[in-house]
Amino acid sequence: MSNSSNGRLSEYFANDPPSFFDELKPKDTPTQAQAQQTGASAGMQKSENTNMLATSFTGCFKPPEYVETNPDTEDDLKVSDDVRNLWDFQGKQSDSLIMPGIHTPADLPDHISIAVTQHLGDSELAHRKILGVDDVTQDERGLRSLMYAGCYRAAVNLTGRLLTIYGQGYGRAGQPAKHSPHSLQLWFTRLALLAKLGEFELLQAEASPFEQLNAPDVFYEFYPEMYNGKSGSIACFSFRLLLAELPIYLGKPHVALDNLSELHVTSNEIREHFQKIKDTSAEEFWQRRSERVLHSIINCALMMKKFNMIDDIIGGMLLTRANLTKEEQRALYSAWGRIYLQIGDIFGAEQKFAVSRRLREINSQPDLRDLVDKGLISVAKNDFPEAYLVFQKALHLDSGNTMLLNNMGVCLLYAGKLKDAINLYERAIHINPQKSLNESLLVNLSTLYELESNNSKAKKLNLLRLINRFKPDLNISIELCLKLQATN
Repeated sequence: MSNSSNGRLSEYFANDPPSFFDELKPKDTPTQAQAQQTGASAGMQKSENTNMLATSFTGCFKPPEYVETNPDTEDDLKVSDDVRNLWDFQGKQSDSLIMPGIHTPADLPDHISIAVTQHLGDSELAHRKILGVDDVTQDERGLRSLMYAGCYRAAVNLTGRLLTIYGQGYGRAGQPAKHSPHSLQLWFTRLALLAKLGEFELLQAEASPFEQLNAPDVFYEFYPEMYNGKSGSIACFSFRLLLAELPIYLGKPHVALDNLSELHVTSNEIREHFQKIKDTSAEEFWQRRSERVLHSIINCALMMKKFNMIDDIIGGMLLTRANLTKEEQRALYSAWGRIYLQIGDIFGAEQKFAVSRRLREINSQPDLRDLVDKGLISVAKNDFPEAYLVFQKALHLDSGNTMLLNNMGVCLLYAGKLKDAINLYERAIHINPQKSLNESLLVNLSTLYELESNNSKAKKLNLLRLINRFKPDLNISIELCLKLQATN
């Protein structure tokens, strides 16, 4: 990828695990809106064991979602490459080098096409019109085209072809390789895509050689003849963050916590360096990076039920920054309240939400954040009709918001209005199929079909037809998403 991307894939999708710091805010640009919606369905999938719905319902139903994912903001600050790439050149005396390689000789298959062929036949498959790896230029521009179109499996396949050109293709793991900003960006892109697609076995195997990117051959100093005295990390910071978080995807948050803690210490040391030399823009840049790591640490702590650690970090570190704006404070208190809801402390959540509301502009009307917070409190109190009305009001501020629509459907179900919930989801899909055919809504609607009738298969197959025509990729298998039995 080009330097202009600055190591970030948030223009295309969220590569982090679900985080309670992926805050709702107004959509500033079309690109941001795309990225927000891509991550919208992930909000609760990692935390169902701590959801606030204490009911007897035991189906595979996704509970209310708390967050949508927003792009990172570090690149709002313009800093030099020397500031951006600053990292301690560790392992100068080490002989351990990074020798990665692609671990599969075949392209990732299109699971939607396979399911359509199995359940609906070739005639329906003819309606599937998506970009394939051979439909784009075999370069960075083609990779961007695939990601913009949501064709993530095809994008993975293209990264494999491009890395093969670098001598890091299939069968090359363990063989010497030279690294460049472009090759490492391709690896970051590939691994982030695999994380998004839930291809965790392949992800683990291909990420393993990189460890935590501290080997000498991922620093400019290792190649003095190539980079003319340039110093610092060739790998982008987001790559380091992804590798540190990787154990979260593999069910090992304690390992991720160790990785992230080390990453935070180093980031903070760099921030303090710029503070001492009074470079305020560089200090702010690394402050934001340090806070990104803290958000991931809190996500780990939530999974590990280390609630005191969460309070210490939010109250003692994130909220104490001197130049924090009121809006940033609002977002933190709102996220803090949502975490309290996750652990069942409704009173504590109400207190945090109250502080968030008080930080709003005087005389301003409740905004999206306020209404979602209020709706979640109503859900926690099992007042589903009230929660539905609040989410409905929020939907007027952000028409088509899939997180809100999903929550409204959940509320209707638990209020005993099964058919209304089905109608809501079906209407949302009819109005905007590309946006509404996300994993959470599909799982919920499939579950509602099963609750409604023993003859739910026909309706699920109709959903599959829509997916075939409007969705390039899903993050989970069709069989799991639509609860269809695989055919032989």
